[in-house]
Amino acid sequence: MGTTEQATAPEPKYWHLRTVLLRAIDSEFATGQVIPNERELASRFGVARATLRQALDQLELEGRLVRRRGIGTLVAAPRTAVPVSPAEEGWPGTGRDAAWRIVDCVTAPPSAALARALAIPAGEQVHTVRRLRMTGSQVVGTEALHVPDSAVPHLPGFVGDTGRGRSVLRQLQRLELAGESRAVELGVAEAEEARLLERPPGTPVLVVTTQYAAQGRIAALAVSTYRADTCRLTFGQTGLVEVAPVGAGLAEVRTAS
Repeated sequence: MGTTEQATAPEPKYWHLRTVLLRAIDSEFATGQVIPNERELASRFGVARATLRQALDQLELEGRLVRRRGIGTLVAAPRTAVPVSPAEEGWPGTGRDAAWRIVDCVTAPPSAALARALAIPAGEQVHTVRRLRMTGSQVVGTEALHVPDSAVPHLPGFVGDTGRGRSVLRQLQRLELAGESRAVELGVAEAEEARLLERPPGTPVLVVTTQYAAQGRIAALAVSTYRADTCRLTFGQTGLVEVAPVGAGLAEVRTAS
């Protein structure tokens, strides 16, 4: 007969060391303070430098440590609170508009996955506005806002991507927002997202997908990608959130759009 009891896998040495290092960091060091170098830490905790390096890499990935060339490894600042509730945002381009910076705007036929997500015919043009979410001078997120041409049919002819992007946002704001839905998923930064976020590809990110409804249809779909190592998302009392692992449907939209 089989058994339902599973053998417990031994904890990797670097993971145990990560926990020990966290306790030491929390009790001995302040934000922005440089921690001892690898040689000193390996000697203190009696571990190989390869094991120590794995633990430090993990803590950097989690946003607890940050490496600075010529300085060393520092204790990272607490994660920045980024509000994404409907009360804070509303239509893209309103609310905390100063926190966003337009990168470009591309008009093209959608991928099959994007057409399904927007519930539009495959041949309809879609305006994709790419934006950066800023906290001061730091990039904390990037967004691809997909808007069907039929939702903003009266776009004036602008020269330049940023001008066209602003025009798309202004046209959206003239519609009466009938509702929106949001989902939050854990993912990793694809190549272009990583470049915009100034992080290596594969960096953990929080992906917020928002559907905006107006005039009885989906008027826009925003896929916002936030750095998981530096951000914590706040939704407010009215921010209904669905938390789920990354699904194939979203991955298709992100990579194909």
